[in-house]
Amino acid sequence: MRLIKTLAALLTLLVAPLALSACGEDAANNSTAAPVAAAKPPAGKQWTDVVVSTGEGWVRQGNPDAPIKVIEYGSRSCPVCGAFAATGVEPMREKYIKTGQVSYEFRDFLVHPQDLGIALLGRCVPTEAFFPILDQMYANQTAFNDKATQMTEDMYRQIQAMNRQDQASTMAQLLGYTDFMMQRGMTADKAKACLADTGATERLSKQLVEGQQKGVDGTPTFFVNDVKVEGPRWIDLEPALKAAGAH
Repeated sequence: MRLIKTLAALLTLLVAPLALSACGEDAANNSTAAPVAAAKPPAGKQWTDVVVSTGEGWVRQGNPDAPIKVIEYGSRSCPVCGAFAATGVEPMREKYIKTGQVSYEFRDFLVHPQDLGIALLGRCVPTEAFFPILDQMYANQTAFNDKATQMTEDMYRQIQAMNRQDQASTMAQLLGYTDFMMQRGMTADKAKACLADTGATERLSKQLVEGQQKGVDGTPTFFVNDVKVEGPRWIDLEPALKAAGAH
C-alpha cells in the first residue's frame, strides 16, 4: 500500500529501525496462580483514581502494591491498540483495577511517523490527566488516522527533510493533535514547548529500545508481572490476568 510504504520510510527518521508485526500477533498463555485478594482503596477514592509516575515518564494506574502488574507498550495511532482501548481498558478497570488486584502502566512505543508528536503531547500533562487524555486520543483515533491517509507523498517528503522535532510538531499540527490538546486546556506555547522537548524525545527513543530488548515486536504488547502476553487483544490479556490470580 503506497501510504504504508511512505509512512515506513518516514518512521526510520523518527525512531530506530524496528521489525514490527502488524500491530500485534495472536497466541495464548497457560499457567495458574492462587487467587489474589482484593484490596481496599484509600478513603474517598477508587483505585482507578490512584495514578503515579514511574520510571522515566511512564504512568501507572491502580494499587501501587497490586500483586498483578500489567504493562502495555502501545502506539496511540495503532488501530489494534485503539481496539483494545475500546474493548479492554474499561473491563480491566472495572473488574480488576478497582478491586486492587491489578495495576496498569502504559508505555508509549513509537511505530508510526505521527507517534512521536502524539506521545510528546500526551505525556506533557499532569500525571492525573495522563489516562483521561490517552483515553480521549484513542476515542478520536479514527478521525486522526483519516487525516493521515489524506496526506500526499509530497507532504511526507517535505516532512522527511525536517529535523526530528520539527517532524513531530508538523505531524501533530497537520493531524489535529495540537488543536485537540488546546481544546483540553493546553496553551499554544505549552504545546510548542512539549513538541520541542529533545529530552523527552530521547526518553521515548530509549523506551523504544528497552521495549525491543524485552521482546516487544508489535503494538499493543502486554506484560503481566514481566511475562509477555502472546496476543494483542482483551481476550488474550484477560486469561493471563486470571492465570496470575485475578478473579
